[in-house]
Amino acid sequence: MELDLAGAELKAVLNRLRRAQGQISGVIRMIEEGRDCEEVVTQLAAASRALDRAGFAIIATGLQQCLTDIEGGRKNGEDPEAMRARLEKLFLSLA
Repeated sequence: MELDLAGAELKAVLNRLRRAQGQISGVIRMIEEGRDCEEVVTQLAAASRALDRAGFAIIATGLQQCLTDIEGGRKNGEDPEAMRARLEKLFLSLA
């Protein structure tokens, strides 16, 4: 399944990923500086949420496309149930 994000959708996902990247860089810097554990964990949680949101945005944006791929799989001889199982596994990986 290929993901095809349009302009505004792509920009939103990339912004979320860049935000997470900056937060992870901040976590690394904080650890290197020996910062307070609570501050590090708080920043790490923020980075985790940013990654989760990016993943959910991709899923929300790509859901219709994925469903279309499943329907198209019937025409191309692919097993729709196997495609649904892959899609479910993908969704659950973010849960």
